[in-house]
Amino acid sequence: MTRRRRTQSGLTLIEMLIVVAIIGVMVGIAFPSITSGIDSLRIRSASDEIVSTFNSAMNRADRRQVAVEIVVDRVGNRLLFASADPGYRREVTMPEGVTIERVLPLIPGLDETLPRQFLIHPGGTVPHLGLELKNRRNVRLIVSVDPITGGAQVVTPP
Repeated sequence: MTRRRRTQSGLTLIEMLIVVAIIGVMVGIAFPSITSGIDSLRIRSASDEIVSTFNSAMNRADRRQVAVEIVVDRVGNRLLFASADPGYRREVTMPEGVTIERVLPLIPGLDETLPRQFLIHPGGTVPHLGLELKNRRNVRLIVSVDPITGGAQVVTPP
């Protein structure tokens, strides 16, 4: 009688553990860079949204000849734009992990937890206004309105 050998194909438990360990090391190395990239995207998109909403509010004030009110609510982590013009109300809420750290210019003795209000007057000078944004990794950006050009801009603080 001839015996036939049975061949079995498959993975042993040790091989599976080695593969899982290699994948775990790769994820452990890549995870910090992925989250750092996501945090950078969030703060950049928040600053871009604030800039576009500032510009929209300034254009609205000039074209419709109505004042636009800007309310910066640090506690609620949002900005509100409104005017007497019916239907104009915009709210910009900061994404997760991005906070409004300071409202510029700083006013000594002012309670920072209270909302700050600014007005954009049609044909008037642009208010001196800046917002310092911060993400979880302490990356900071300042979104400010240039008083000379009237345009909003994003700068990195020194």
